[in-house]
Amino acid sequence: MYLVSTNEMREMDRLAIESFGLPGRILMENAGKGATEVLLECFPEVLHQKVGIIAGRGNNGGDGFVVARYLARNRVDVKVFVAAHTREVKGEAALNLELLPRMNIPIIEIADRNSFLTHADEMRGIELWVDALFGTGIHSTISGYCKELIEFINSLKRPILSIDTPSGLDSDTGHPCGVCIHADVTVTFGFPKIGQILYPGALHTGRLEIIDIGIPPPVIDEVTPLQKLITPEMIGSILKSRPMDAHKGDTGHLLVVAGSVGKTGAAAMTSLSAMRSGAGLVTLCIPESLNPTVESLILEPMTHPLAETEPGILTESALEPIMALTPGKRSLALGPGLGTADGTARLVMGLIERCDVPMIIDADGLNCLAGSLNILKKAKAPLVLTPHPGEMSRLSGISTQEIQKDRISHAKRFAKKFSVIVVLKGARTIIALPDGHLFVNSTGNPGMASGGMGDVLTGVIAGFMTQGYLPWEAACAGVYLHGAAADLLAERRGPIGFLASEVMEAVPEQIRKVMAGK
Repeated sequence: MYLVSTNEMREMDRLAIESFGLPGRILMENAGKGATEVLLECFPEVLHQKVGIIAGRGNNGGDGFVVARYLARNRVDVKVFVAAHTREVKGEAALNLELLPRMNIPIIEIADRNSFLTHADEMRGIELWVDALFGTGIHSTISGYCKELIEFINSLKRPILSIDTPSGLDSDTGHPCGVCIHADVTVTFGFPKIGQILYPGALHTGRLEIIDIGIPPPVIDEVTPLQKLITPEMIGSILKSRPMDAHKGDTGHLLVVAGSVGKTGAAAMTSLSAMRSGAGLVTLCIPESLNPTVESLILEPMTHPLAETEPGILTESALEPIMALTPGKRSLALGPGLGTADGTARLVMGLIERCDVPMIIDADGLNCLAGSLNILKKAKAPLVLTPHPGEMSRLSGISTQEIQKDRISHAKRFAKKFSVIVVLKGARTIIALPDGHLFVNSTGNPGMASGGMGDVLTGVIAGFMTQGYLPWEAACAGVYLHGAAADLLAERRGPIGFLASEVMEAVPEQIRKVMAGK
């Protein structure tokens, strides 16, 4: 499913009007009619309530005026509050505004703070609100009486349906522009907007309903949005059934370089998770002094003890022995629990520069790269990096807070600059490709905020890469199924307290579900 940016949706509207001759008024009529149908479905009690439509002077307000007409046709007691002078309303919105008096729909101007305060008591009597104040084009901080107006409507604790997007939400980043409507339901047009899927935008959006307003398919094809939401249907189309005569040699051999003192669990879970996602063989490279511990943790993966120059730590002295193991391997997972000693960092950079199999780099593998990112440009094979926001901050030199304000842009920029796939973890994990394409995950829950989850994700993605899936396919499948497994546990056991190892165990069931189309 496409996710659109503000500019992409604006371009679709323009092409629909200019190239196909679809009048803007028709698009507005379709939008308002569709929004009304959703309103009546979600809030059937509205037929017996007082409804207020808070409208701006732009096209979003015009959509609200259409909703007012359709509600009035259903004998709903509806009033329109215009946050502007009515003379300021232009274009198709003005044409729809002019129709309201003919249907005896009250229009109340609240063009400034004084008029707003004058009508505040009347507004308190409204039992359900339709938010048509600001559309998707707003990106700057809302101030003045409009800020007060949004805060006032939120404070009433009445049900709210937002048209196209909650007023005040930056539809590209998912962050409020200082203040934002808290909608119970949002009716958006054409396609979901990126910011409605990302957090905290998803919390302001509430239940999201998508309405087809008649944009022709050739217009969609011409714009071709760069963002997609990862859905079970998408993953089901990626995953392939195995032939009945498949054997472990067909399903690939993964090399894992991981583990240090106190972090053997990370190495073990990465290796086991790769097998849970279907890798045929896994060999774990581990400091020789830790091998006995690791062998007690895992049965199916093989281990390859490596000589240490420091107790329990792999350094550049392990580079040649690891390179000797790469022939015949389909992918390499690097970093979980590896440590960040200077010699370890040299090992990581040496592997990136010399290894010719696709590689996924996580955790300490990423931390070892901080300050030495140009080594990524020397990679001989595709790289998948899986940072959480803190690791992304260390890699990019940008604060975690700034990254979280615009996860999309930072992930895209890094992926393009270094020609890598970036899996920026978190609520609604983002997968950014070097060519600008981007995927947003739809699974996962707060119960995943515990140790070891990243190690499991690394293993699951590596497992799919090892089976021969393209790196971006492996990343999308791994992220989706990892989150879906956690969702299953949250449903069965409760919202918190399940373990990363339990998520790993639940992955095969989710693979079965998506492949069966369930």
